[in-house]
Amino acid sequence: MAEHPAYPVGLRLTGRRVVVLGGGQVAQRRLPALIAAGGSIVLISPEATPSVEAMADAGEITWERRRYAEGDLTDAWYALIATGDGEANARASAEAEHHRVWCVRSDDADQATAWTPATGHSEGVTVAVLTTDVKGRDPRHTAAIRDAVVEGLRDGTLVARHHRTRTPGVALVGGGPGDPDLITVRGRRLLAEADVVIADRLGPRDLLAELPPHVEVIDAAKIPYGRFMAQEAINHALIEHARQGKAVVRLKGGDPYVFGRGMEELHALAEAGIACTVVPGISSSISVPGAAGIPVTHRGVAHEFTVVSGHVAPDDERSLVDWPSLAKLTGTLVVLMGVDKIGRIAEALVAHGRSPETPVALVQEGTTAAQRRVDATLATVGETVRAEGVKPPAVIVIGEVVNVGLPAARAPQPS
Repeated sequence: MAEHPAYPVGLRLTGRRVVVLGGGQVAQRRLPALIAAGGSIVLISPEATPSVEAMADAGEITWERRRYAEGDLTDAWYALIATGDGEANARASAEAEHHRVWCVRSDDADQATAWTPATGHSEGVTVAVLTTDVKGRDPRHTAAIRDAVVEGLRDGTLVARHHRTRTPGVALVGGGPGDPDLITVRGRRLLAEADVVIADRLGPRDLLAELPPHVEVIDAAKIPYGRFMAQEAINHALIEHARQGKAVVRLKGGDPYVFGRGMEELHALAEAGIACTVVPGISSSISVPGAAGIPVTHRGVAHEFTVVSGHVAPDDERSLVDWPSLAKLTGTLVVLMGVDKIGRIAEALVAHGRSPETPVALVQEGTTAAQRRVDATLATVGETVRAEGVKPPAVIVIGEVVNVGLPAARAPQPS
């Protein structure tokens, strides 16, 4: 038997009895997949790790707090033997052989009738890797192959396009704060499958260079306005390309719903009868301060943080921000799109009670190779922005957390 490779097969365990012997680290790693497969799982072990115990408490498995006994594998379809008792493992393995139960052994793979492959998942696909060299099994090698395939499918570097007819539609994808590595796995995969990408200026531009040649990339900032206003032109482009049966990705910076006008685009698509998927993104309001060494909350310093748009000044009649109330808060204030208005914002906060000595940090081009941090106070920030030539995009952090975080010279550096 040992001279032949294992035959790969997918077991359908829904509602079928699965017996796990041993409640240690091996069971802790293997149980989630068995639960996800729908098996009727019985754990037999006098003890279990806290995580395994939590699965039993949640009703995901049945736990019999005792040692293995002859007959435990009766009517089982699959068994995982992972106790620390070699003699008990051997007896259980013999019982599995007698009852023709496929059995995995954590202590002696050569005596098992089944091997657990290195597995991973990517959007409806399970990748399972088994070695064909039965004399030189190398679990780390198979795991490395698994990781490479799954990572490639997830990040779009390994493109396996769908060949069945796809439902035309649009995906509103939050691209994160700028570093291409900070887009979500799902967002990157949808990019790899797109026919058309309509990209914002603040999206992760480096990802566009990785797209296949056939993908049409449209710069949202340069869509001809014609009889449309800017947002209407974008909505129109999304709808028209989707109606042509194409897979369209609207690539945005940060998160689509954090000052990204994502809901406006979703409403337009819904009115046109176009299917839409929303993929959340990492918001720059949290990630950029973090990349610059600033926590937006910190024990004993800030128990809340507030994110506001600074694209209109406090004294502008279009402003919807309650600046007097914000000035009274003791937590962190994060201002997006406020570089050119920060002087007037600082004056409003001070006028309504915030100390002029409140620390302020401006993080320009956060998470990218061009990232830089400039520190000031509410009293000096207006002049500092002018003197230092701070330009958008920049995230502004106001509050004592600026001093809690690492100084600019020691802050985490963009990859």
